Amino acid sequence: MTEGKKILGDRRRDLIIQWLSNTNEPITGGELASRTNVSRQVIVQDISILKAKKHPIIATAQGYIYVQSTPSMRISRIIACQHTPAETKEELFILVDHGVTVKQVIVEHAIYGEITASLMLSTRLDVEKFCESVRHTKSALLSELTNGVHLHVIEADHDHQLNAAVQALEENGFILSD
Repeated sequence: MTEGKKILGDRRRDLIIQWLSNTNEPITGGELASRTNVSRQVIVQDISILKAKKHPIIATAQGYIYVQSTPSMRISRIIACQHTPAETKEELFILVDHGVTVKQVIVEHAIYGEITASLMLSTRLDVEKFCESVRHTKSALLSELTNGVHLHVIEADHDHQLNAAVQALEENGFILSD
């Protein structure tokens, strides 16, 4: 938090909506906290309040994104994968190197059912930042709950990009087979 005046409640949430809706890039909770001179926990609470008020904000590994209402013309697919945590970066690199965006990861948990997390990884830099964040925070990957089995929602501009990415994942042994 920087020195300066704390921005209060409704005004702070209005600014958060403005900042998020005026960019296509994710903004981290830490950055929002710094801009408003409050703690990151206050931002987490603000985001929860905004989501409860139906603002289309998603939390990704890179930060918060305000989902614009224009429908995507991109093609999406769900794929089933399995690999070790150490192979995560390689799997994600294969996908983004084929022009694919990794939108979500999904696991089926024995108690909680389906658990979904937004990733929104489109470049090698996104993947590097994600993997660094996992390492730095010592966080477990969702796939560690399911012995490496997980789904990805992926999207691309063209079907051939998705097909090539899936084929490359198959060649590297990352696609879950029956």
